[in-house]
Amino acid sequence: MSSNTKRTQRDYSLAFKLSVVDQVEKGEMTYKQAQAHYGIQGRSTVLVWLRKHGKLNWSDANAINRHLRGIIMPTTKAEKTPEQRIKELEQELAEEKLKAQFFEGVVKVMKEDFGVSLNKKAVSRVIDQKQIQGLNISNACRFLQISRQAYYQGLQRQRLKEKQYRMILDFVQAIRISQPRIGTRKLHNLLLAKAQEGLKIGRDKLFDLLRWQRLLVPNKRAYHKTTHSHHRFYKHPNLIKEQGQRRLAKAPEKLWVADITYLPVQHGQAYLSLVTDACSRKIVGYHVHDTLHAQPVLQALKNAVKNRLGKGALIHHSDRGIQYCSKPYQMFHEKHGIICSMTDGYDCYQNALAERVNGILKNEFLLTKPKDVDQARQMVKESIEIYNTQRPHLALKYKTPDEVHRAFFT
Repeated sequence: MSSNTKRTQRDYSLAFKLSVVDQVEKGEMTYKQAQAHYGIQGRSTVLVWLRKHGKLNWSDANAINRHLRGIIMPTTKAEKTPEQRIKELEQELAEEKLKAQFFEGVVKVMKEDFGVSLNKKAVSRVIDQKQIQGLNISNACRFLQISRQAYYQGLQRQRLKEKQYRMILDFVQAIRISQPRIGTRKLHNLLLAKAQEGLKIGRDKLFDLLRWQRLLVPNKRAYHKTTHSHHRFYKHPNLIKEQGQRRLAKAPEKLWVADITYLPVQHGQAYLSLVTDACSRKIVGYHVHDTLHAQPVLQALKNAVKNRLGKGALIHHSDRGIQYCSKPYQMFHEKHGIICSMTDGYDCYQNALAERVNGILKNEFLLTKPKDVDQARQMVKESIEIYNTQRPHLALKYKTPDEVHRAFFT
C-alpha cells in the first residue's frame, strides 16, 4: 500500500486488521515490521489493533519488548533477490567447507603427532543415536573411507569387548568383597587363570579399565608409634644385616620376623602383634591385645611355636622394642632354642618385611574401625585367614603364603 495518502482507522477493514493481528501473534513478523510492510500509518496503530483484537496480553510493556527481541520476520529471506540469495548460500557453503577442512586438519595432527585416532565407540554412538539429521551409515562410512562391512565388523568387535569388560568388572567386584583393597597386578594374575572363560586382558589394559571405572586402590598411609627403644634391657645384634635375609630364609621356619602395630578402634585401644615367616610370608602367629605389656606380645610368639611344622634352628628378628627385650620374652627364646636378632638402629627398613605385612593387613583388610577389642579380634582372624590362604603374593610368584609354606613339609 502507498503511504503517501493520509489514512485513518476507518480506512482499514476489520478483516485486514484481524489478518495483521494474526500474523503478528503467530510470530511471522513483529508489529513494527507489519506496520512497515503494509505501509500502515501511525507509530502505534498496529499495537492498538493488537490490544483490541489480539488474543495475547499486549498491555504489558515488557511482553512487547520480549516480542520485539525474540521474533525475526521469516519472510525477509523471501524478499531477497535470487542473486542475493545465491551469494548468501555460496558464503554459507564456503564457511562449511572451511569448517570441515579445519576439523580434518585437527584429526590429522592428532593422528600423526599425538598418535590419537578416532574413537570407534564414539563414531558408532553418533550414528546409532542419529545426532546428525540426514546422516546414515552409508554416508558415515564414505566420510570415514571405510566399507559398510568394516563398520559392522568393528561394531561387533566393540560389543564383544564391552561384554568382556563387564565380565571382568563383575569378577573384580566379586574378589573385592573379601579383599577390598587387592591390587591390580594381583587381580591380573587371578584373571589369567580365567582366560579360557573370556576374561583374558593385558595388565596395562586392566589398569586403564579400573582407572576408567575409578576402581584403582589409592595409597593410604598412617603412622602410630608403638616401639620404645630407649630402655636398659639387653639388645641383640642384627643377624639379617650381617648374613642377609635370603641366606637365612631359604626355607620356611628358619627366620621369623615380628612387629607390633596399632589398631584404631571406636572404644578403647587395640594393638596387633604379628609373627611372620620370612620365606613363605605366612603369618604364623598373632595376638590382639589392649596394652603394650610384654605378656600379650609374647602370646603371638607362643601361638607361632605351637603351630610350628618343622624343627631345627630358628631366628626371631624384631625391632628393639622393650617388649622383645624384656625378660619373659628372652626366657621363652632360651626355652625353645630360638636365636634372637634385632635391628641396630631406628631405621624401620631393617625390619621391612614385618612392616610390610602390617601395612597389608591394615590397608587392604582392616578398613573399618571395629567397635572394641573383641570385634577387632574377629576382624583380624578373618583377615589373616584370607591373607594366608587366598591373597596371591607378588614375592611368591602370585602363590598364596599358605601354599608355599606347606609345600616344604609335604
